[in-house]
Order: sequence, then structure tokens, then C-alpha cells
Amino acid sequence: MNFLYPGFLFALLTVAIPVIIHLFNFRKFKKVYFSNVAFLHEVKERHSSRERLKNLLILLFRILTLIFLVLAFCRPYVPSGQKVDQNKSNTVSIYLDNSYSMEAVNKEGSLLDEAKRKAKEIVKAYEPNDRFQLLTNDFEGRHQRLLNAEEMLQAIVEIRISAASRQLQQVINRQESVFTGTNNRFSYIISDFQLGFSGEVPIKTSGGTNTSLIKLNANELPNVAVDSIWLLSPVHQPRATEKLVVQLRNYSDEEATNIPLKLFINQQQKAISSLTIPAGKTQRDTLSYSGLAVGWQQGVVSIKDFPLTFDDELNFSFQVNANQRALSINGPQTGNYISALFRADPYFSLTEMPESNINYSALSSFSVVILNGLGNPSSGLAQELKSYLNNGGTIVIFPALGADRSSYSKFLTAIQLPAVKTLVETPTKVSSIELKHPLFKEVFESLPQQLDLPQVNQYFTYEERSSSNKENLLQLPANSLFFARYQVGNGVAYLSATGLDERNGNFAKHPVFVPLMYKIAFSSAKDQPIYYTALKDNVLESQSINLGANQSLKLVADGFEIIPEVSQRNGKARLYVADQVKKAGFYAVKKGDSVLSVVAFNDNRKESNMHYSSTDDLRKLFSREQVTILDPRKDHVANAVSAKNKGTELWKLCLILALVFIATEILLVRLMPNKISIKAS
Repeated sequence: MNFLYPGFLFALLTVAIPVIIHLFNFRKFKKVYFSNVAFLHEVKERHSSRERLKNLLILLFRILTLIFLVLAFCRPYVPSGQKVDQNKSNTVSIYLDNSYSMEAVNKEGSLLDEAKRKAKEIVKAYEPNDRFQLLTNDFEGRHQRLLNAEEMLQAIVEIRISAASRQLQQVINRQESVFTGTNNRFSYIISDFQLGFSGEVPIKTSGGTNTSLIKLNANELPNVAVDSIWLLSPVHQPRATEKLVVQLRNYSDEEATNIPLKLFINQQQKAISSLTIPAGKTQRDTLSYSGLAVGWQQGVVSIKDFPLTFDDELNFSFQVNANQRALSINGPQTGNYISALFRADPYFSLTEMPESNINYSALSSFSVVILNGLGNPSSGLAQELKSYLNNGGTIVIFPALGADRSSYSKFLTAIQLPAVKTLVETPTKVSSIELKHPLFKEVFESLPQQLDLPQVNQYFTYEERSSSNKENLLQLPANSLFFARYQVGNGVAYLSATGLDERNGNFAKHPVFVPLMYKIAFSSAKDQPIYYTALKDNVLESQSINLGANQSLKLVADGFEIIPEVSQRNGKARLYVADQVKKAGFYAVKKGDSVLSVVAFNDNRKESNMHYSSTDDLRKLFSREQVTILDPRKDHVANAVSAKNKGTELWKLCLILALVFIATEILLVRLMPNKISIKAS
């Protein structure tokens, strides 16, 4: 047993007072004279031994009363198993889960309100001079500041539900970052411990911190969420019919039947459907829409599902362009196949430049660059194309087979493509086509057993040194390259073994040529992600933005405006918003008064899974760490905290015993009087 205030033990000297009173009886005797003792008929006297026993008992009870009163002021306690130095002050970090799942209700009310009450109990179980840190999912800068007890209680009252979602390991790391000095360290985690929060990876701590988990009693609720969407159309043309795929996820253990599904674009309903989703599974549906005008589109996919509604909508945005710009750099002797192909569709805006007069500064404004039969590709063009590829561009190379092979090899190797090996003039035919590649998706309605593939009269062979960045789309016999895709830097290069001249073969006239070139052009379009996750995705991507010396970008929504940090490289602009976007919705990226783009944010779907880790699961996560798990249904949090930190306190027991001894003394005095009974004759 130890004492919180051992200095009070000197008061045990007061035990000498009743002892002195007992040893020295200061009572004065008074003589009474009787005229005749014959009148005294009978005197009943107490035995001297009985009187001494009574006095000794009274002395004992008085001594015990004083002893236990002094011990009560000394605050005795039985130490717990935790290593806590009672002579040091305490630093206490309390994490209070304020995610969407804490809106759920149990017998105690909402989980968030119950968590606030438990946090207040913890604060009140400590001493006034202890310091506290309050941590929530928001991870705000003010949460790194230590508070006194009064400030801590006020901060707890101000906590509100947040869209932010964290991992248990993140929380522990954040708590440990506030502990400094030699104070006793205590961390408390108050949560419903969703599976998405707890995770499955063993938890690691730095040691030296007394960690307690307070697991709130949460009920598992059925929930269906709009999990994700993706667009099937690589480009978006005005008034064109397009499709998107919606994926719904059923997080409950029962089948969800006839979930209504709606698609809105620019606040107009475009499609409607309903889905039945098996328990714990996902289900997809394809929705069609059309009639969109040029500009940025704001889409919402929504369902109706109760009681959880925060994940019933998913926002997305994309841009419908009036046209797509393509560039054809032509050699001295080329046909008009590229021109005829792209000018046949008004969506494409084709610019043609001769090999002898190339505007290098304009390359970045085109989504795809086609090198059509260049006779003598220069090193300067190679350097510009290399920069264009590193910035995410797309090029297509149709070589001039009559050109100098040495100059072509230097040009190709400069842009990280294989060098020319030989010129083969033996006629042959393309032997295979990679129909599973995305470029050929939805090109063929049906596949005949024997495809009519292009005829080749003469072609280049290339020195293939590595195939790690290569995808064969069309192949000649013996697996020789005919048309292949290469990943170069951040861009894509397509290399053909032959040109488009009629003497080289019938590739330019073959039916596969048109969809192949259109698909390449469509895939070269640079679109930003159609949606982001609030408080998770802190970097926004867009095309390169020209900013003046005194210009800046703004991210704007209703009642919201920030100036993001902008970094531009590799032909892309990156906007760093940190954790300032906290709500789902649409945000406009503005330069001055002009809208450059619209980005969509959604809430994190980690909170959608309303299943929780059990106490055994939590113990497994902390298998190598010492941790206390408290159940508010069974444990009184304040008492448990006090017992853990200070051990089992005995001052209340000492005070009760002191009162018992006082009451016993009073009863003893009343039931065993000192008076002598005398009966007169």
C-alpha cells in the first residue's frame, strides 16, 4: 500500500491525546456528608474490572478513529500493474471518434453524445494540474495543443460530426506525437471501432504510454452505398449518347431488394433504374444519357436507403468539348489518308504542318501528333517530341521506308523507341491482332473465324531490346512488330513497321485503320479524374495552366473559397488543397472570373461498413502491446481510469471506518453508564 500524501502521517502523533487522557484522570471528586449512614440500605457497585474494560475500549475506538482519519487524508491506495509515478504530473490524450458512424443511436442516445460523456468522465478523473490533448478525425492544428481541464471540457462540448475518416494506427501515431518530457503518458481512444477504422494490421506503439480503448456499444445497421462509377466513353461530344457504369455495394447481411437508382446531370434527371443486391456483394448497372451541351457537367448518382444516408449520393464531373485537336506532320511524299480520316468527323480539328516548317511551340496544344512519312526527322524534333511525351502526349509514327535508316534510328532512339534494323521487301500479311486490347473494344460486333488482316509489301524490322513497355497490337509472322504501343515517360508512342503509301501495302485502306486511329485519338484526350474523396485526396490534377506573375487560382463553392498551392510539371498542373475540402459537393477552379474546371468531391466510403471489431479482435491487434479495453456497459469509466492510474484508492474506506469507530464509542458510552445505582431503605 502507498500514500498519495504521506506527509500527513505526522498527524498520527495526535493518537497520544486520548492515551494521555486515559492515563491521567483529571476528574475532581466531591465529598458528600451524610448525617446517618443507617439510611443507606443498599449500594450496588460496579466491579472494577468491568470499568477498566469499558475505559480501554473507549480508548481503543478513539485511537482507531484518529488513525483512520489521518489515513483518509493521506489518500492510501493499492498500486495497479501500470508503471505510474504518482509524483509526476500526467499528460492525457483523448481521441474521440466523430466520424459518420458515430451518428448511430443506442440505448444511451447517439454514440457521439455518449463518447462526449465518457471523455468528460476521463477528464474529471484526473487532477486539475494535469494537461490534456483532444484529438478528433479532423486532425486540426489546434488539436496539437495541450489544454487544462476546464479548456478540455469546453473543447469536448464543441465536437461535431465530421466527414473525415482515420485509421487506428494513424490515431495512435498522432497521439504519441504530443507526448514530450518525463510526465506520465495516458492515451484514450473512444470509438465504435468500425472494421474500416480498426483494420487488420497489428498495431504498433512506441512504448511508455498507458493506452486504453473505450469501445462503445454500436448496433450493426443495414446499409447500401453508391460505391463507385466510371464513364465508358473516352471522350465526351456534344449531344452524343454516352454510358456510365454504377456500382452499388450492400454492406448488410441481408439482401437489399429493389433499390431505386437515379442519374442527374446538371440537376436534370437523365436515367432511372432499380437493383437487387445480394448480402455483402456489389451489383453494377449501366445507365445511358445524351443531349449534353459543351462545357463542364455536374452529375449525381443517387439511391434511397435508410437509416444511413451520407453515402447515398456520388458526385462526378466531366467536360464536353466542342472538338479535339490533332496534328499531322507530313513528309514530302504522303497521301491524304490522315487528312481524309480526321476531316470526315467534325469533332476533330486537324492541323497539318510540313516537315520543313514545324511550329514546335504549338505541340503542347494538340492531344495527338501524327508523324506521317517524315523523310529526314531532325534531332530538334526528337527533343521536342520527347518533352511532349514526358508531358503526357501521344504520338503515332508512320515511317517513310525510302528514308535513310541511320537517321531514322537516331530519331527513334532519341525518343526511347527501338532503332531500325532492316528493310524487308518480301510481301507478307499481318498474322495476328490483339483484340483484347482496349483500343479494339467495341470495334467488332462479331468475330469471324478468319479475319481479313492488312497486306504488307515492305516494312521495317526493329531492334527490340526490351519489351517491358511494349504492347503489340498487330503482328507479322514470327512475332515481328507491325503496329505496337510503347509507354514513354508519361505519354504513349505508337510505332508502325510501314508507312501509309500504297506501295507499302493496304494498311491505310484496310477497315481496321479507321477505328484504330480514332481510338488512339480518343484515348489521347487528357481528362481529369471524375471525382475525388474529401479529406483523402489532397492533390487535384488538371491540364497545364498559364498563370501570370500576379495571378493565382481559387477553389470556390457555396460559402467556401481557398487559394491552393499550384505546381506544374510534365504538362500537368497539380493543385494542393491539403485537408481544406471537408464536404462533398462541386468546386470550381477559377482563374480570375473564368472557370477553368469543376471538380467533384465525395465522402469516404470507409464509413459505410457498419460492422465492428469485437473485444477479442482488438486484443489480437494489440497482441504485443499492453492495452486496457473498457466496456461502458460493464465498467464505470471514471472508476476504471482512477483504478488504472492510481491503483485502488482506500481513503473512502478509511473515512467510513473512522465514522464506524465514532459511532461505536457513542453506543458504548450510552449502553454502559458509569453511574452507581443506590436504593434507599
